Amino acid sequence: MIHMPNPNKINKDQLIEKIASRANVSRKEAEDVMDAFEAVVIDAMREGKEAVLTGFGSFLARKRESRMGVNPQKPSERIKIPTVTVPKFKAGKTLKDALKNSSESSQQSQAAESTPKEPEPPAEPESAKPDIPQPAS
Repeated sequence: MIHMPNPNKINKDQLIEKIASRANVSRKEAEDVMDAFEAVVIDAMREGKEAVLTGFGSFLARKRESRMGVNPQKPSERIKIPTVTVPKFKAGKTLKDALKNSSESSQQSQAAESTPKEPEPPAEPESAKPDIPQPAS
């Protein structure tokens, strides 16, 4: 079976290539920075700390308490699901705004493409505009 890359995903190698290109550093340097970033974030989360990139987001570990569940192989049997620590990412304002603006602009461009444009009326010459009285000082 041939594995076709998903066009909606960017993998670690592609991310490293883009970082190296944008930061004008070698691929090896970008890979070292990416590996160090991963290690620092993981260490912080293991220590119960939140790794914050202001504007971008926060990486943190959350404890999911134990709970009762259903055995998927025997639906009539109840099982106890143990407490587990899971990773969580909270998006920051800059990231949220960037995604919001990109979805708004793509929706606007799609709407503009689907509706015919009406010609704009000619601009009024300055002399045709009424005088607006200024407040007395």
